[in-house]
Amino acid sequence: MTSVKSEAFDVVVIGSGPAGYVAAIRASQLGLKTLCVEESIDNTGKEKLGGTCLNVGCIPSKTLLDSSHRYYETTKNLEKHGIGVENVTLDLSSMMKRKDDIVSKLTGGISSLFLANKVQSLSGKGKIISKNIIQVTQASGKTKDIQAKNIIIATGSNPIEIPSANFSKNIVDSTGALSFKSVPKTLGVVGAGIIGLELGSVWSRLGSKVTVIEALDEFLPMTDPDISRETFKEFKNQGLDFQLGSKVTKTKELKNSVRITYENLGKEFEMEFDKLIVAVGRMPNSSGIISDDLNIPINNGFIEVNDFCQTSVENIW
Repeated sequence: MTSVKSEAFDVVVIGSGPAGYVAAIRASQLGLKTLCVEESIDNTGKEKLGGTCLNVGCIPSKTLLDSSHRYYETTKNLEKHGIGVENVTLDLSSMMKRKDDIVSKLTGGISSLFLANKVQSLSGKGKIISKNIIQVTQASGKTKDIQAKNIIIATGSNPIEIPSANFSKNIVDSTGALSFKSVPKTLGVVGAGIIGLELGSVWSRLGSKVTVIEALDEFLPMTDPDISRETFKEFKNQGLDFQLGSKVTKTKELKNSVRITYENLGKEFEMEFDKLIVAVGRMPNSSGIISDDLNIPINNGFIEVNDFCQTSVENIW
């Protein structure tokens, strides 16, 4: 991490995800003195650059999809090709370590890019308190005011939590589902979107009995019908069970499991799982980012902008 040498910048970017770090690097390449503020830190207190995608989203999920696919092919399909493999074992901790190593390598790469492109960075939660001032609250609780001619908000999104399934020990979001210590024997997934299907697929391949509960009557209705149909077949062949047109109405946390109640066609059903993943979508991470005094319109978490991603305050983007 490069240290902040000055409290006045041409550009301050809040958030170091794929939008934020690219914006910061490009601004610096164009000759603007640039700072990137990042709230997330690791166990050692060091900032985690890269946002959701690199740390707890696309990269770790694709890494586990790759590893789980290799395991699944070895245990289920290699025999068809005349390849016999005996005593196949799953070392989940090693699989998770590979995932973490890949994430670490990529996030470290962003640090190197910042250094090479003279982008300074600061660990803490940024809040725009006036047109040209960002207040950064660090992990220690100390605050630091940073001056900026231009401000870019790139704070990404957070998983949506539903009232009927609050996050707890056995009810987790997509981040928690990437860090299970053991393979759940039974796994429920609320939401048959991309995130839910990816995570359900990972754990199904590794041995979980997976049930996906989806409120919509159709499977992946936003995709081409042919793609939706073939994808549904693939997941069914993999062993995933789907309860379409079903809405989770209640959950109860038990000692080592969770019991859910869901409605389908006016009837109530109960199921029990070792773990439940809630993957019903994501919402903008905009809470507490902008002072109300600036009067920047925010609707359902979405910050209103024009065609150039500019807010109602001309230097805030």
